[in-house]
Amino acid sequence: MNIFPAIDLYGGKAVRLLKGDYNQMTVYSDSPLSVAKDFSAKGAEFIHLVDLEGARDGNTPNLGTVERIVKNTDLFSEIGGGIRDMQTVEKYLSVGVDRVILGTAAVTDRAFLEKAIATHGEKIAVGVDIRDGFVAIKGWTELSALTLHEFCKDLEALGVRTLICTDISRDGNMRGTNRALYKEMSERYQMQIVASGGVSSLDDVRALSELSLYGAIIGKAYYTGAIDLRQAIEVAK
Repeated sequence: MNIFPAIDLYGGKAVRLLKGDYNQMTVYSDSPLSVAKDFSAKGAEFIHLVDLEGARDGNTPNLGTVERIVKNTDLFSEIGGGIRDMQTVEKYLSVGVDRVILGTAAVTDRAFLEKAIATHGEKIAVGVDIRDGFVAIKGWTELSALTLHEFCKDLEALGVRTLICTDISRDGNMRGTNRALYKEMSERYQMQIVASGGVSSLDDVRALSELSLYGAIIGKAYYTGAIDLRQAIEVAK
């Protein structure tokens, strides 16, 4: 299993939200590039980036920060947050991002989703954010009418290769990850499943690794020191 340490970007800084609440934001670093370099130094090969302003507003205010990270590290990079049209997809890929994650638009704009997959194949992932069994959209502020499995079956049929699945109720609160959810996902789907939300101990990492998941995202637990990234990478292997 691959470990994806995460940087959530807001105003050019590395921050974390609690359960997606912009009013509950903690700034962890004024230099996201320094954080990314620390990931590398600890043995990481991947990085998961989220533009929180983009997720809320649908633009790319942190593009320059993303480009600096991509150009100055050897990390495989993926980014999500407000990617709602082909122009934005192309913008991120043009600066060297390896994979672009569609969220809200994958739910609300079928034509865009299909075009993105047809044009860029494995460079397109979909973020599936779950609250109470339904897919959340618009920076987790609204619930769609789609259930998790309705949506995932459709994505698999469309040829989506990578799925980042977040249990919103676990995100950022250090309560542990939803192992039952990811067990079910790994058994049901042939896609590359990345677990996100609540990965807060080496036990979580070990348990997810045993499910043969493609990856797990580590966010707040890295910043608080609850998980030693180097150890997590070893456990995941």
